[in-house]
Amino acid sequence: MSVPLYTATATPTGDGRAGGRAVTDDGLLDVTLAPPVPMGGLGGATDPEQLLAAGWSSCFHSALKLVASQRKVSLSTPPWPPRSR
Repeated sequence: MSVPLYTATATPTGDGRAGGRAVTDDGLLDVTLAPPVPMGGLGGATDPEQLLAAGWSSCFHSALKLVASQRKVSLSTPPWPPRSR
Protein backbone atom coordinates (compact mmCIF):
# COMPACT_ATOMS: atom_id res chain seq x y z
CA MET A 1 0.00 0.00 0.00
CA SER A 2 1.38 3.40 -0.91
CA VAL A 3 1.58 6.44 1.33
CA PRO A 4 -0.67 9.36 0.32
CA LEU A 5 1.23 12.37 -1.03
CA TYR A 6 -1.42 14.82 0.10
CA THR A 7 -4.76 14.77 1.86
CA ALA A 8 -7.19 17.68 1.66
CA THR A 9 -9.71 18.23 4.42
CA ALA A 10 -12.88 20.31 4.26
CA THR A 11 -15.66 20.54 6.82
CA PRO A 12 -19.28 21.32 5.94
CA THR A 13 -21.57 22.98 8.47
CA GLY A 14 -25.19 24.09 8.54
CA ASP A 15 -27.45 22.27 6.11
CA GLY A 16 -24.59 21.26 3.82
CA ARG A 17 -25.42 21.69 0.15
CA ALA A 18 -28.91 22.88 1.03
CA GLY A 19 -27.60 26.01 2.70
CA GLY A 20 -24.46 25.75 4.71
CA ARG A 21 -20.79 26.49 4.61
CA ALA A 22 -17.66 24.53 3.70
CA VAL A 23 -14.21 25.43 5.01
CA THR A 24 -10.85 23.75 4.38
CA ASP A 25 -8.58 23.03 7.32
CA ASP A 26 -6.10 25.67 6.13
CA GLY A 27 -8.86 28.28 5.74
CA LEU A 28 -7.97 29.05 2.12
CA LEU A 29 -11.37 27.90 0.92
CA ASP A 30 -14.39 29.20 2.80
CA VAL A 31 -17.61 29.13 0.81
CA THR A 32 -21.30 29.54 1.46
CA LEU A 33 -23.27 26.71 -0.15
CA ALA A 34 -26.71 26.82 -1.71
CA PRO A 35 -28.57 24.74 -4.27
CA PRO A 36 -28.60 26.25 -7.77
CA VAL A 37 -31.80 27.75 -9.19
CA PRO A 38 -32.23 24.91 -11.78
CA MET A 39 -32.37 22.46 -8.86
CA GLY A 40 -35.02 24.42 -6.97
CA GLY A 41 -32.69 26.56 -4.88
CA LEU A 42 -32.47 30.31 -4.54
CA GLY A 43 -28.93 30.47 -5.94
CA GLY A 44 -26.71 33.30 -4.80
CA ALA A 45 -23.98 31.03 -3.45
CA THR A 46 -21.65 28.29 -4.60
CA ASP A 47 -23.13 24.85 -5.06
CA PRO A 48 -21.13 21.63 -4.55
CA GLU A 49 -21.46 20.75 -8.23
CA GLN A 50 -19.52 23.93 -9.10
CA LEU A 51 -16.75 22.96 -6.68
CA LEU A 52 -16.55 19.48 -8.20
CA ALA A 53 -16.47 20.93 -11.73
CA ALA A 54 -13.70 23.38 -10.80
CA GLY A 55 -11.56 20.70 -9.17
CA TRP A 56 -12.04 18.11 -11.90
CA SER A 57 -11.50 20.56 -14.75
CA SER A 58 -8.33 21.99 -13.23
CA CYS A 59 -6.85 18.48 -12.89
CA PHE A 60 -7.92 17.59 -16.43
CA HIS A 61 -6.42 20.84 -17.76
CA SER A 62 -3.08 20.08 -16.07
CA ALA A 63 -3.04 16.56 -17.55
CA LEU A 64 -3.89 17.93 -21.00
CA LYS A 65 -1.04 20.45 -20.78
CA LEU A 66 1.40 17.72 -19.69
CA VAL A 67 0.51 15.43 -22.61
CA ALA A 68 0.63 18.36 -25.05
CA SER A 69 4.11 19.36 -23.87
CA GLN A 70 5.34 15.75 -24.13
CA ARG A 71 4.06 15.60 -27.70
CA LYS A 72 5.37 19.10 -28.50
CA VAL A 73 1.86 20.42 -29.20
CA SER A 74 1.23 24.08 -28.45
CA LEU A 75 -1.83 24.95 -26.40
CA SER A 76 -3.22 28.35 -25.59
CA THR A 77 -4.56 28.96 -22.09
CA PRO A 78 -7.33 27.99 -21.84
CA PRO A 79 -7.36 25.70 -24.88
CA TRP A 80 -11.05 26.42 -25.44
CA PRO A 81 -13.10 29.56 -24.82
CA PRO A 82 -15.11 29.67 -21.60
CA ARG A 83 -18.82 29.22 -22.05
CA SER A 84 -20.91 32.32 -21.60
CA ARG A 85 -24.04 32.17 -19.51
